[in-house]
Amino acid sequence: MPTDTSPQTSAALPFPNAHDGRPRALLIGTAATLGLLSDQIALLPNGPVPVGYVLADADRPMLGFDTLDTLPRVCTTARPDIAIVSLPAERTTTALRVRSLLASLSLPERVVPPLDELVRRSPQTSGSRGSLNWADLIGRTPHGIDRHQVASMLEGRRVLITGAGGSIGSEIARIVAGFRPELIVLMERAENALFEIDRQIRERFPTVRRKAILHDVADTEGTMRHLAADRPHVVFHAAAHKHVPLMEDHPSHAVNNNFFGTRSIADASLAVGAERFVLISSDKAVNPTSVMGATKRLAEMYVQGLHRQSRAISPASTRFCMVRFGNVLGSACSVLPIWASQIDAGGPVTVTDERMTRYFMTIQEAAMLVIQAAALQGDSPAAPVYVLDMGEPIRILDLACRFISAHGLSPSFAGQRAGPGDIEIRFTGARPGEKLYEELAYDREQLTPTPHPGIGAWTHTSAGEVNLPLMVAELAAVRTSHDKEAVLSAIRRHVPEMRPSGLPTDIKPLDATLTKTDPTPAIAA
Repeated sequence: MPTDTSPQTSAALPFPNAHDGRPRALLIGTAATLGLLSDQIALLPNGPVPVGYVLADADRPMLGFDTLDTLPRVCTTARPDIAIVSLPAERTTTALRVRSLLASLSLPERVVPPLDELVRRSPQTSGSRGSLNWADLIGRTPHGIDRHQVASMLEGRRVLITGAGGSIGSEIARIVAGFRPELIVLMERAENALFEIDRQIRERFPTVRRKAILHDVADTEGTMRHLAADRPHVVFHAAAHKHVPLMEDHPSHAVNNNFFGTRSIADASLAVGAERFVLISSDKAVNPTSVMGATKRLAEMYVQGLHRQSRAISPASTRFCMVRFGNVLGSACSVLPIWASQIDAGGPVTVTDERMTRYFMTIQEAAMLVIQAAALQGDSPAAPVYVLDMGEPIRILDLACRFISAHGLSPSFAGQRAGPGDIEIRFTGARPGEKLYEELAYDREQLTPTPHPGIGAWTHTSAGEVNLPLMVAELAAVRTSHDKEAVLSAIRRHVPEMRPSGLPTDIKPLDATLTKTDPTPAIAA
């Protein structure tokens, strides 16, 4: 590889003709990674031939190297067949810029993580697809937590987690176990999921006492019995039905699990004197268009009302709060595992609507911030709604393109001639209850900062206006009903802002450069 003492500039490098069939490769990285990458390629029999070197973190050209700003000229001069990119994991913004530039130049990308990172990498730092890191796809630097503050809440305490076998619940369980609780209670109604998280905790944290409870949290009497036996200090309520289209078809199930499950565990937590209760909510609870979102909003309203009533009687009673966030990458049955299976099958990768956007963060960051939010609770008469900093919304189409590119493939669209490394993206249309975009608060200007930079608080609450006995009675009348319209009517009486299922009509289309026939849609950094 050229060095700073090389007498040649990159424009004058002797570019091989590669008549032997070896691909011509443009190497892109940092000063530290390019040397190692070049050495690794040199060891490959019949490997690619380097025809240029680009410093992705340089502002101006250096002797022997180019920069991202000169990438179009380098491609014209060097005529590479592929680009091989090697960047440190923390350079997510740079990586996304590189990916966008290469896409605009129609130059296939191959990603080679730095060797030292591959050596240090543990299985937990990667997604389920080998070395693919979910956070790299969204260009996000995760927020950390105040470990001292969290330890003061968890260490030596009894902690109960509902939905402990789910994506968020199991990650909360793993994090909590690392803070040496007195007892961790894993409550889950899915047998296999409970078995797996119990096994993981046993093997990774053998000194932590644990208890696995196969139980449906909507069973009020059973829930009270279990909490009376274990008397947890902290309760994380992660159990919920989350799949939007399924809940559109089964609204009574959403009412039973999302609302009455929350009521059951919240009431029991208050009755046994739990110190803290955390409801894990969703951005879909804001101006909901789906049954799932509306029932999560009902759960929020119940917790807010219960907190207000109990604190008015005894300021020392259970502190309730809610944590609201968007989608998590890599969770069970979420978009990335689905896309991974579609790629394994040769495509197509399905996207509902080219305009659709979502907020994303990794499972680990979401779980850590949920725990951090629990540690932030004060003595307010109103139960706080904490909103996690999800960054900017990401277009689902952009995420699909990044995911395909991260597998060394190229996205294509219907009507285009597909090459051997192309994966078609097919648009399927939005499903019942889905929005084009999600919101994290009814009015973002009402979000106030907290002592933790990754967490905001929604200051508005309507808990004082909620008639809890009436809400419970009217929803109880339909919790097992097969009459969808009756269930929807009961929900809308208490969530009047719920819009009919379907997409909003006031969304402006994206610019004309992004169409179903555009082979290289722009990727938002």
